[in-house]
Amino acid sequence: MTVLLDMILGGVFHAAILFLVAAGLQLVFGVQKIVNLACGSFYALGAYFGITAVGLASAAGMPPILVLPVLILSGLLIGLVGLPVERILRTVYRRDESYQLLLTFGLLLMFQDVFRFFWGATPRTLDNAYLAYGTAEFLGVRVPTYNLLVVAAAIAIAATLGAFLQKTRTGRIIRATAENRDMTEGLGVNSNRVFAAVFTVGCMLGTVGGALVVPASASSLDMAVELVVEAFAVVVIGGLGSMRGALAGALIVGLIRAAAIMVLPEAEILSIYLVVIAVLILRPAGLFGKAMA
Repeated sequence: MTVLLDMILGGVFHAAILFLVAAGLQLVFGVQKIVNLACGSFYALGAYFGITAVGLASAAGMPPILVLPVLILSGLLIGLVGLPVERILRTVYRRDESYQLLLTFGLLLMFQDVFRFFWGATPRTLDNAYLAYGTAEFLGVRVPTYNLLVVAAAIAIAATLGAFLQKTRTGRIIRATAENRDMTEGLGVNSNRVFAAVFTVGCMLGTVGGALVVPASASSLDMAVELVVEAFAVVVIGGLGSMRGALAGALIVGLIRAAAIMVLPEAEILSIYLVVIAVLILRPAGLFGKAMA
C-alpha cells in the first residue's frame, strides 16, 4: 500500500508540471491554431533560468524557504520571451500547418544552442533546494513538502487561468477570438495584441513549469525534446484545444510514467505511446476533444 501511494504521489507531482506546459500548448492552439513544438524549449528555458535566479538570490542572502516563490517569479519573468517569439510566428499565421511545425521546430533547435552557449552542456541542479521545506506525512507515506507545494501551485494557477478566461472581459475577448478571428476583428478587436498576450501567457506556463521542476530534477539539453514527447502525448490523450483534456491527460501520463518507472523502467516511454495509440484508435479526437468536421 505504501509503495502504491508513493507511486501515485510521484505521478501527481509530475502531472502537475506536465499540466502547466500542456495548458500553455492548449491555450496557444485553441486561440492561434498553432501547434507549438517549441514548448519544450520554454520549459527548459524556465529550468535553466530558475537555477540561475535561485543561485543569485542565495548569494544575496535569500533564506531557503523562499526558493519556491523565487522559482515562480523567475519563470514568469523569463516567460516574457514569448513576446518576441510571437512576432516571429506571425509570419506563418493562416498558412499551412507544415510551415508552423517547421518554424517552431527550428526555434527548438535554436534554443538548444542558446542553452549550450549560456549554461554549457553539463546538467545543472539546485543543491539541497528540494528538501528546503522538509517532508510531510501523507497517509503514512513520507513525501517532500516541495512536491505538495508544487501541486498546490499548479492547481492555483489552473484555477486563476480558468477564472480569467471565463469571468473577465479580456478572457471573453480571447475566447471570442478563438471562435472567430475575422468577426472579432470586424468588431474592433486587435487580434495581433490578443495573439501576443495569449502566446506570452502560454510561454509563461511552460517556463514556470520548467522552473518548478528543477529542485527535483536536473536541467539538461535533452529535457526540451523529452518534454515535447510527453506534452504532445498529454494533448493527444486529452484532446487538442481542451483545458480539461490537458488536466486529464497530464494525470494519465504522470501516473503511467510513475508506474512504469517503478515496475519496468525500460518501458517508461513505450507505456505512454501505447496509451496514445489506444486513444487514437478508440477516440481519435481525445477524451475531451471535439471531432473535426
